[in-house]
Amino acid sequence: MLVLLVEDKPGALNGAASLLRRRNFNIESIAVGHSHQPHLSGMTNVVKGDNASVEQVRKQLDKLIEVVKVVDITEDNPVRRELALVKVKATPATRNEIIQVVDIFRANIVDVSVDSLMVEVTGDKEKVNSLLELLRGFGIREMASTGSIALPRGNLGPLAVEEGKAREEKPSRPKRSAAETKPDW
Repeated sequence: MLVLLVEDKPGALNGAASLLRRRNFNIESIAVGHSHQPHLSGMTNVVKGDNASVEQVRKQLDKLIEVVKVVDITEDNPVRRELALVKVKATPATRNEIIQVVDIFRANIVDVSVDSLMVEVTGDKEKVNSLLELLRGFGIREMASTGSIALPRGNLGPLAVEEGKAREEKPSRPKRSAAETKPDW
C-alpha cells in the first residue's frame, strides 16, 4: 500500500497512475482527497506486486515532480477504511431483516424508498465485503464504493510534514524544445 502526498494541481493524479500502468502494476484501488496540508492531496494506492517491485515503483513515484512524498505503509499495520453505498431491494417482508443486518454491522440507512433501502457502510475491507455478501441475498440493485484510504498508526506517521515545509525542493523539469514535444506522426 503506497501513500503519497502530491501537489494539488491538474495532472498529478494522472502522472502517478500512468507510472503504475506503464510498470504493469494492477491498481487494486486508488483514492485521492485533500490532505492536512494546503495545496497538497493525499493519494492511497493499493497495488499488487512483490516487495522488490513495489519498492522500485515507490522510488520511481518519488521522482515525479508533483509527488512531495511517497511511503509504503504495507508493513506498518495501518488503519485502513473503505466506504460503500448499496441500494438493496426491500419488500415489506424483508425490510426489518435488512435493518437488523445493517445494525449488526453498525452501518447506516441513508435513503428509504418504497421498494429499496440505501445502506452506507464504512470499515475495513473485510467488514464491507461481509456486509455486501449478506445484502446480496436480498438483491443489490446498485452499488458504489471507494478505494481504501489509510494512515499509519501512532503519533507521527511517515507522511507528516512540518507546517510551511510541505516539500523538499526537487529539481525543475527541463524545458523541452518545440521539436522535442511534436508527435512523430
